[in-house]
Amino acid sequence: MLKRRFKFRKIVNDIPLNYKFILIYLIGVLLPIIIINLVVMNRMSDLIKAREQQNLEISLERARKDIHDFMDGGVAVSHALNTDKTLYEMMDRTYKSEVDFYETFDEQLRNRVSSYIPVNNQLQRIGIYTNNPTIVSGGNYHVIDDEVRNSDWYRLWNESSDPVLVAAYRATEVSNRTSTVPYLSVIEELDYFDVYDRYFKLLRIDIDLSKIYDVIVREQKYLDLYLVNEHNEIIMSAESGYQREVTDNYPLFQLTGDQKDKDVRTVSIGTARYVKGWKLVGVPQGKRVAKAMFEMQVSIGVLAAVITLFTSVFIYIMLRSYNYRVKRLSRHMQKVTNEKFDLIRIDEGRDEIGGLIQNFNMMTARINSLINNVYKLEIQKKSLEMERVRAELNFLQSQMNPHFLFNTLNAILVVCTKYEYSEVTDIIKSLSKLLRRLLSWKEDLVTLEEEILFTEMYLKIEKFRFRDKFEYRFDISEDVLHYKIPKMSIQPLVENSCKHGIQAVDEAGIITISAELADGRLRIAVSDNGKGIEPVKLREMILAVRSENVSGNSIGIRNVYRRLELYYDDLVRFDIVSQPNKGTEVSFEIPIKQLNQQEGLDKGE
Repeated sequence: MLKRRFKFRKIVNDIPLNYKFILIYLIGVLLPIIIINLVVMNRMSDLIKAREQQNLEISLERARKDIHDFMDGGVAVSHALNTDKTLYEMMDRTYKSEVDFYETFDEQLRNRVSSYIPVNNQLQRIGIYTNNPTIVSGGNYHVIDDEVRNSDWYRLWNESSDPVLVAAYRATEVSNRTSTVPYLSVIEELDYFDVYDRYFKLLRIDIDLSKIYDVIVREQKYLDLYLVNEHNEIIMSAESGYQREVTDNYPLFQLTGDQKDKDVRTVSIGTARYVKGWKLVGVPQGKRVAKAMFEMQVSIGVLAAVITLFTSVFIYIMLRSYNYRVKRLSRHMQKVTNEKFDLIRIDEGRDEIGGLIQNFNMMTARINSLINNVYKLEIQKKSLEMERVRAELNFLQSQMNPHFLFNTLNAILVVCTKYEYSEVTDIIKSLSKLLRRLLSWKEDLVTLEEEILFTEMYLKIEKFRFRDKFEYRFDISEDVLHYKIPKMSIQPLVENSCKHGIQAVDEAGIITISAELADGRLRIAVSDNGKGIEPVKLREMILAVRSENVSGNSIGIRNVYRRLELYYDDLVRFDIVSQPNKGTEVSFEIPIKQLNQQEGLDKGE
């Protein structure tokens, strides 16, 4: 007995490790999986029938709820529009002309109706119909004409006594007048506000039938669904769909011979008045149970195959783990002999081979760190020192050029003063002060007084260039001089007036810079009586100033606008007013509380 046990142990020990894992897999994993699958397959057959019955009920209720939500969503949007007072006011107004209507359309009506569609994606179209003759038909707004009065949906609404009507009908397609398509619409009269009853207003919301069709097709694997209205007409089914170019009335719902033998299920769409009589009829699929059995057998077979594949891959990975790590360790040890101290970047594990890899990584890391500390770190420090010296030299060079310009201007100024060239002396003084001010401004916020002085020096230079071409004046209130604004906020506006306003006309012009407090705001304006701007170009200019694109001819004005917008949290008002041949005014207003808040931050409050 002892010899047999010893012999059996010897046989086991002599089996290679690879074969041992395979035997463990076949006897300990694969055989239990086969036995368990056979037992589970018999037990699952009894549960499938009960599950399928429950699935049919869930499918029918799910489809009913989705279709009801589509209709209810349309009714909810209808109620929201029915209580929109601004919409009533715009639709009840008598417009003087088409231009007057289009202006109101752009300001109030363009997105007032269509904004509901992205949120309620089951809605296809929203239309408001009125007998107001001053409204221009188009888009979501239409004037009731003979074509509307003779349409099926309008007739159905006239025949109905319900305040909200959900109606199914066929009508001419909007994009193709030669074909007809089915519609499902929520129709309601806009009569919530009695004060706006000058004109009749009717709301029609078209529900996207493709959404309902998708629901019916989605549940087709469980039930053949039929959406039936209060007149027992089939509005939608997977078989009929919503075909175009069909002029016949909706067919009546009747069970065929095969369907009478099946467990036909019927459920009402909802309890609300507007869906009274609407129902959803579901006819079960004949081969559903057999199909479920087949799917169950396939599922269990696939599961068994997946488990088998997983265990096979697992055994392969376990065997490969040893061989792979040993080879990586040997390869990196060869690299060390060639002075390449690369780490073994793998998950080394916690076994004996993993310990060898960890010790090897620690050794190579210490050697590599020693080399870097002794040699490479010194080279890096020298490179950084050279870059610092180069940066200082560049800075000194950039500082030398402006000082050279100042010294040259001062030399010219001495000569002009000596020979009494007073006009040239004044302009050189202004230019020198202007350049010094540009370099001396370290902070981005300066007082309004400093900004005005800087702008005045710029205007003196321009005045010297253009002589009697223009005059300028300042209308500055003294109580605003201490407020701080971003530097270079006024000069670009003045430069724009000189370049594009005054220079483009023959007669003499005048530029006015004003600053005052009005309604709790600091208002600064730069105006001229120059060429002005055409309305189309003015609109393009305003769009360019407020856009993210930095190209174009309005970069200076746009920079002023963007800096003001960033500094004062989008509370700044920026406006450009111009009339051709009369002049242009560019102004901006900053709330005083924002200026006081910024001043408090500067003082460290």
